[in-house]
Amino acid sequence: MPYLLFKQGMVDQIYNLVSAHYFDSPYFKPWQPLTYMFFHGGWMHIIFNMFALYSLGAILEYHIGSQKFVAFYFICGLGGIALQLAIQAFEVHQIIGSFTTPNIDATLNLLPAAAQSKLAGIYVSSMVGASGAIFGLFIAFGMIYPNAELMIMFIPIPVKAKYVMPVYVLVELSLGIGQFGGDDVAHFAHLGGAILGFILVKAWRLQGPGNYIN
Repeated sequence: MPYLLFKQGMVDQIYNLVSAHYFDSPYFKPWQPLTYMFFHGGWMHIIFNMFALYSLGAILEYHIGSQKFVAFYFICGLGGIALQLAIQAFEVHQIIGSFTTPNIDATLNLLPAAAQSKLAGIYVSSMVGASGAIFGLFIAFGMIYPNAELMIMFIPIPVKAKYVMPVYVLVELSLGIGQFGGDDVAHFAHLGGAILGFILVKAWRLQGPGNYIN
C-alpha cells in the first residue's frame, strides 16, 4: 500500500494545492511559497496573526510607507518558507543521503520504521499561515521602536519591545531544535521570517521616528 495518497475531499484537495510542501513532495506546486501565507490552520491561528498584523503592521506601514511595507511583508514570508524547506532538505539528506528521491514509496520501504515515519512526515506534511511574515514584523518593530512598551499575555506589566523580540526568537529556536512530540508548529519558518526582517531593516536602513533614512 502506498505511503503517500492524495486526499479526495474537495477541502483537502484545495488545502493540498495552497499549503506549502517539501519541494520534492508530490504535493508541491510552484505557487505554494506565496499561497501558504493566506491560509491558516484554525481560528486561533488566524486571529493571532491578524491581530499582530493590525497592531504592529499598521505602525510600521505608516512609518516606512505602504509599498515598502508590502514588499517587507512578502519577503519575510518567503524567508520563512525558505528556511523551513532548507531544514527539511537537511533532514531528508540525513536520512537518505540525497535531497530528492525518484520514488518516495520505494525509498520508504527500504528504511527502518523510525526513518520511515520521519521521511514520510516530511513528504506529506504541509505548512500554512502568515507567521513567518508576522515574525519579520515583530523583529522590525523591536528594532525601529525598541523602547515601545507592549502588553504580553500572562505578564501583568508592559515590557519594552527590545526585550520581547529576542525572547521570542530564543523560544522559537529552542522549540525548533527540540522537535518536541505533538508540536506541529513550523518554528523554523518563524525564524526565517525573523532573519529576513532583521536583514531588511539593516539593508534598507530603517530607523526610528526622527532618524528614518529613505
